[in-house]
Amino acid sequence: MHRSAAISLKHNLFSYQKQTQLAERATKSCDVFLNHRGIDTKRTIVSLLYDHLSLLNLRPFLDNRTMRPGDKLFDKIDGAIRGCKVGVAVFSPNYCDSYFCLHELALIMESNKKVIPIFCDIKPSQLCVVDNGQCPPEKLQSFRLALEEARNTVGLTYSSSKGNMADVVTTAADIVINSLIEIENEKRSMQRPKTPFRL
Repeated sequence: MHRSAAISLKHNLFSYQKQTQLAERATKSCDVFLNHRGIDTKRTIVSLLYDHLSLLNLRPFLDNRTMRPGDKLFDKIDGAIRGCKVGVAVFSPNYCDSYFCLHELALIMESNKKVIPIFCDIKPSQLCVVDNGQCPPEKLQSFRLALEEARNTVGLTYSSSKGNMADVVTTAADIVINSLIEIENEKRSMQRPKTPFRL
C-alpha cells in the first residue's frame, strides 16, 4: 500500500508539472508557427518537427497540440502568427486546396516573418491557387502573392518515397534555431544606443 501511494503521488506530481508546463506555454507567444495541410503532413513530418522543436525548449505552434476546446480558431491562429518569430510552411500535394493553409501563409508573409519552406512531395512550381468561386478576389490575390514569395524562397525538399524524414526534421530544426538567433541578434543590435563618433 505504501509503495502504491508513492507511485500515485509521483504520477500526480508529474501530471501537475505537465499541466503547468502546458499552461505556461499557452500564455507565451510561440517562437515558430507550423503552417501545413493536416491530411498530408500532420501525423508525419509536422508532428515530428513539433516534438523536436519542443525538446529543444522552443515554443512551436501546432493547432492540434497548442489549441484547446473553446479557443476561437482564427483568433488563436492569427494571434500565434503575429506573435511568432519564424514560420515553417510545409507544402504538400493538398496544401493549396485549403483556405486555412493559404490564409495562414498570406498572414505570415504580410507580417514579414522569416519563412522556411519545406516542399514535401511537391515542387515549388506546382503550387498554385485555384479559384473555386468561394473566395473574394482580394483574398485570392493575397494567396497568390504569398505563394509566389514562398516559391522564390530557398527551402528544403522532402520525398516520402526516397527521403529520410529524420534528416529533414533535424535540418529544419537547425535552420529554425539559426534563424531565431539571427533575429535576436538583429533585435539587440537595433536596441543598442548609437555611440557618437569621436576623433
